[in-house]
Amino acid sequence: MTIFPPDPNLAALRLELSRLRADRGWTYDELAARSGLSRRTLIEIEQGRTIGSLATWHALAHTLDAPLEKLLGTLCDGHEPPTPPAR
Repeated sequence: MTIFPPDPNLAALRLELSRLRADRGWTYDELAARSGLSRRTLIEIEQGRTIGSLATWHALAHTLDAPLEKLLGTLCDGHEPPTPPAR
């Protein structure tokens, strides 16, 4: 039997990005200038129109001084860890 993982919580990831940006008082323009990403990409990610690539999230983690595992860990918000199958 194949057990599929739950869908990633993309809303939580977008909210975390927004929170981190707001905590620093940065506009989209400020975050774009610091990260090397386009303003449009940042807006589309926060508004849920795109997910962004791993390279994008890597750049954001470094720019926001947030560990990548903590930032991407929000994808699992509300998920229970899988239980190993009984033997």
